[in-house]
Amino acid sequence: MSIRPWRDIQRRESRQIMVGNVPVGGGAPVTVQTMTNTPTSDPGATIDQIRRCEEAGVDIIRVSCPDVESTAALGRIVRAANVPIVADIHFHYKRALEAADAGAACLRINPGNIGSAARVKEVVDAAKSNGCAIRIGVNGGSLERHLLEKYGEPCPDALVESALDHIKLLQDHDFHEFKVAVKASDLFLAVAAYQQLAEQVDCPLHLGITEAGGFVGGTVKSAIGMGSLLWYGIGDTIRVSLSAEPEEEVRVGFEILKALGIRNRGVRVVSCPSCARQGFDVIRTVQALEERLQHIRTPMSLSVLGCVVNGPGEARETDIGITGGGNGKHMVYLSGVTDHHVQDAGMIDHIVKLVEAKAAEIEAADRTAQAAQVLAAE
Repeated sequence: MSIRPWRDIQRRESRQIMVGNVPVGGGAPVTVQTMTNTPTSDPGATIDQIRRCEEAGVDIIRVSCPDVESTAALGRIVRAANVPIVADIHFHYKRALEAADAGAACLRINPGNIGSAARVKEVVDAAKSNGCAIRIGVNGGSLERHLLEKYGEPCPDALVESALDHIKLLQDHDFHEFKVAVKASDLFLAVAAYQQLAEQVDCPLHLGITEAGGFVGGTVKSAIGMGSLLWYGIGDTIRVSLSAEPEEEVRVGFEILKALGIRNRGVRVVSCPSCARQGFDVIRTVQALEERLQHIRTPMSLSVLGCVVNGPGEARETDIGITGGGNGKHMVYLSGVTDHHVQDAGMIDHIVKLVEAKAAEIEAADRTAQAAQVLAAE
């Protein structure tokens, strides 16, 4: 029990699989995924997009493989990427075989729409031979006809039954390196399905609210749906589905994890909505700082408050703080303690330098601690 038990999240126990060199489940950190939207048959454009996602911190990237041209380009993409690549396969089982041979770390399939039992066995054999994991991807928008006829509409029972049927297809071939998603655009449906499935299986769960919408609406739906599941310990890897660039999905995914204290990466900004008391333009300042601090990966906190009502209190809880004052003169806090003042002119540059210096200090301390642990173990 921690000193702040209201923050504790007891994660669901699951077995662990490997997606390339990234562990998923079994107590491993919750990973953040996205999916490219460039034609996979254009490896140059796809690799460029992957690079942007890697800079944003992505752990795993999925690419669609709808045709031979895509799987033909996949090998080059896999070799260029610094993170595991998941091949998204629908209907054409040969694309799964080609993707496995091309080096995909994981195949995203619905075993039920791959075809006959013999074809499913071919895909499983290819996955085994190439060290691929498999993600079973059940979606409320593409449920099997017999389940829709049985239940009348997409519902939690239907999604879970579909998932269990697909799991059995893999287990019948002694394949266990799989994770499962039961996504829906209706966040209530998705949450209920994940909760129900989590009680019946021990495999890792891939969270998502599918077709969530544009950047603002989709972020809200994803945060409510996935956030509630993660809060109750359900979920081993996540993908935020937005009608936005994939690197934005990655940033939103990390923000969800950061808000829950599940995983920290980069600068966590605490800022006020601004009001007439503000001593500087809070909105524009936060926008500028978030843009300029994207390169910081070290977990740390920054408070940006427009006035002294809540500013000093928030600053006491963050690594660096700025609180608005009168006449363009603002107070800077370091490690929660009042340190110095800064004028409007050059304030953003000044804060950026402070954050970069603090990140370097934290990284140096981490390296020293790690070196001490190595020495102690020898």
